[in-house]
Amino acid sequence: MPKRRRTVPPILARKDYDAPSAFTPESLLREARRQKGLAPAPVPAICVLDPDGDLVRHLAAEGRTELDSGWACYHTALHRFADDGIEFGIVGCAVGAAFAVLVAEELFASGCRFLVSVTSAGQLAPLRTPPYFILIDRALRDEGTSYHYAPPSELSAADDRLLAMTAGAFDDVRVPVLRGATWTTDAPFRETAAAIAAMKEKGLLAVEMEAAALYAFAAARGKLVLCFAHVTNQMGRVEGDFDKGEAGGAVDSLQVIRAAARSWRRTLGTGNAGASWT
Repeated sequence: MPKRRRTVPPILARKDYDAPSAFTPESLLREARRQKGLAPAPVPAICVLDPDGDLVRHLAAEGRTELDSGWACYHTALHRFADDGIEFGIVGCAVGAAFAVLVAEELFASGCRFLVSVTSAGQLAPLRTPPYFILIDRALRDEGTSYHYAPPSELSAADDRLLAMTAGAFDDVRVPVLRGATWTTDAPFRETAAAIAAMKEKGLLAVEMEAAALYAFAAARGKLVLCFAHVTNQMGRVEGDFDKGEAGGAVDSLQVIRAAARSWRRTLGTGNAGASWT
């Protein structure tokens, strides 16, 4: 009986990680600007991904955001806001690995130099009662997007420079900011008991939907991305779950973002990273 040939899953087949993409964020934004009659314009140097949208809604309710009319993305709105004398760009509701990386590509193509993602996450290790934050240093690649940017491996990792710059940065944040590894999944409603147990055995602290892909993108493109998990729930397995804190967790998230931005400006935010808006 002939042996059955082992087939490579399509997501791992025919990948040339060193080859440039034929379709680029610059070309997409160029055509979007042409269709919308927009001139090239840079986004702020520091941008934020807010997958849940709580931070955008909170800032808008306080009258602190301004819609960026020059943002040409087909799928999202970019808002600008100032905090502690720092200008930020923020995109809300870009949830999931593929969407987050699509927006990240467009932000960096438009002048972003440092991107912070703060996403809600489910608790795996009972470190303390939620809510609290985890500075994600590594993320398990249980999603699809990262495999288009980096060869197969178990984990994606944050840039060592970003991790080093955050030493002591969150000491004054009122909600604890811990550090560790998370599980990034594309399918939150397939978090089975067996899968959760396996991830706990690996020492992963929380489950979220973006970090592994964002870190793979950042490493492949040479960009600076820092991801935080806002641990707010136990995946609905207890009553009274998903309590994020004041203003849907926006007040605490803003403290974390502010601290990260200060650290970046103090340590890595000098010089000219360059950007293309063509």
